[in-house]
Amino acid sequence: MAAHLWQALGLENVRLEINTLGNPQARAAHRAVLIEYLQAHEDQLDDQARSRLHSNPLRILDSKDPKTAEIAAGAPPLSDYLDDESRADFLEVQRLLDALGIDYQVNPKLVRGLDYYNKTVFEWITDDLGAQGTICAGGRYDGLVEQLGGRATPAAGFAIGLERLIALMTAPETTGTADVYLVVPEDGRKAAALKLSEQLRAEFPTLRVQCNLGGGSMKAQFKRADKSGAAIAVIIEADDGSEVTIKPLRGQGEQTLIPTNQLAGVIPDWLNIQA
Repeated sequence: MAAHLWQALGLENVRLEINTLGNPQARAAHRAVLIEYLQAHEDQLDDQARSRLHSNPLRILDSKDPKTAEIAAGAPPLSDYLDDESRADFLEVQRLLDALGIDYQVNPKLVRGLDYYNKTVFEWITDDLGAQGTICAGGRYDGLVEQLGGRATPAAGFAIGLERLIALMTAPETTGTADVYLVVPEDGRKAAALKLSEQLRAEFPTLRVQCNLGGGSMKAQFKRADKSGAAIAVIIEADDGSEVTIKPLRGQGEQTLIPTNQLAGVIPDWLNIQA
């Protein structure tokens, strides 16, 4: 389902990582030796890892703290404690992913933070959002319904970080964030720039207009304009906003000074859109 969603959204810069947590018995056996191992290095663990040592030691294996991660890398692997059924199940998951043509990486450090997960767990990850790169994560939790008082029910699911997904879809490296970028050379022209941005949005509802309100030199503003992916920059040339300069940022075209009230009439030609 997730792979279909990324395809529908046109996202290519995501990857699938998978792991298996086995059954509760395997995790219990591994937990005992993992705690024993980590206790031997407790004075070198970060504060968060020490707080998890007895409550959720498996999460320490996924620590982002460099020293803790180094210690965790030498911990006894969970795979050594898997039963035959869990091993066979994970191999079958990989076989089916191969048959569907879905690329994946097995990540032995991938764990989930809740104890009710079992067998396969997974994350969809991007490198375009820095440390917040997991946009979707989930796995199996076959025993959860029964724990809540229901009948034993095989189950699987995932959650999506909508803010991260939106950030990925609108990142300048992918789709860009603007069609028109308003450059404001003087602080006194902010009001004129805001007024013009609202007029353009009203005239062209699908037009993405970004207005520089953070100050900065002209060089800095044009760097922001270029990073936004905008096709043109519109420079506010007077405090009353009566004139603007159109500067192309992509392809050919000459910088042009025009009265502001003529801008809406020429925008379609500059951007090849319908008025």
